[in-house]
Amino acid sequence: MNYEESKYGQIAEENFKKGYNCTQAVVLAFSELYGMDEKTAARLSSSFGGGMGRLREVCGSVSGMFLVAGMLYGYEEPKDFQGKKEHYERIQQLAKAFEAENGSIVCRELLGLNKKEDEPTPEQRTETYYKKRPCAKLVRMSAAILEEYIKEHPLR
Repeated sequence: MNYEESKYGQIAEENFKKGYNCTQAVVLAFSELYGMDEKTAARLSSSFGGGMGRLREVCGSVSGMFLVAGMLYGYEEPKDFQGKKEHYERIQQLAKAFEAENGSIVCRELLGLNKKEDEPTPEQRTETYYKKRPCAKLVRMSAAILEEYIKEHPLR
């Protein structure tokens, strides 16, 4: 897929450049599809930026992809073993698609960082920030991967 042509990818990148964290950028890009108000969606996804609160674990854009997949395709009943299995397969498929493009789904590895955690204070969004970080590209890619998945697996 050409990520530059993705409608949701473009929206996610624009959201990121507005100042939303990587998870929020992806989650908010799909807000028209899952019926949650944007304020609630932004708050729900706010903890996952920077690889989960700048812990540099799972990339926030990947977490955003997973959150949207859950809202669109997730299971509801705790004893729905088949639904849970199918959803975990879906999540693993999305993760593999991202990893195939980037070599990892881990924030610190994507950013080339050595330490596991980072300071809790986010960096100021400047032109230098955007030039040295791949995050805008990664949110675009995550949203595009999910957009392609949705096209292949229409919502009911």
